[in-house]
Amino acid sequence: MANESGLQEKTVKIKRCAAVVKGGRRFSFAAMVVVGDGNGQVGWGYGKANEVPPSVEKANKQASRSLVRIPLLDGSIPHQVKGRFGAAKVVLLPAGPGTGVIAGAAVRAVCEAAGITNILTKSFGSNNPVSLVKATIEALQQLRTQQDIETLRGVSLS
Repeated sequence: MANESGLQEKTVKIKRCAAVVKGGRRFSFAAMVVVGDGNGQVGWGYGKANEVPPSVEKANKQASRSLVRIPLLDGSIPHQVKGRFGAAKVVLLPAGPGTGVIAGAAVRAVCEAAGITNILTKSFGSNNPVSLVKATIEALQQLRTQQDIETLRGVSLS
């Protein structure tokens, strides 16, 4: 889905929580949403509310405020990178044209929202979608282009 600001949003997970009260169970909902412009910008948000639509709305609003820019190279990533959040570990590998996005649901949502079209991924440890999304974005933030490295080191490799 694309929202009014041109960002595409993907709902990764909706959780239902029950609080037992005098009259029975009272349900609340938490939503995890990933947004991206499909051109190297991606962000995530987590929203809670008593109904599903408001929780998704809150998560979407938070996600669009937390956008980070990542470098892309021909629809893939410049180099291999590892990310970790809690017990969730993610390895992202660049892939050649025509490979597609080889990833589980949570990591796939982040990669597609960022505009990555060819990538190989593997997740280790926790399979919690919230932790996997955070680990994936943490990994993507570590990416550097060749030009970035050259300027940081003050050398020319080409």
